Amino acid sequence: MVKIRLRRMGAKKAPYYRIVVADSRSPRDGRFIEELGTYDPMADGAKLKVDQERVQYWIANGAQPTDTVRGLLKKVEE
Repeated sequence: MVKIRLRRMGAKKAPYYRIVVADSRSPRDGRFIEELGTYDPMADGAKLKVDQERVQYWIANGAQPTDTVRGLLKKVEE
């Protein structure tokens, strides 16, 4: 199954995430299919950048967003 999930980047105690499409069997920071955006929780106001068009494409083709990513996508739509 294909998932839309977060890939952790950044230094220790300073996380920075990329929103990626990956096979559910690959490790969290392992291989991915496509990068859809970024999420920086450490920035003022938690900076979030997402390519909505590609997200809709992947969801239409059966990709399942994780609970965390689903919450972030709702914030983008507002």
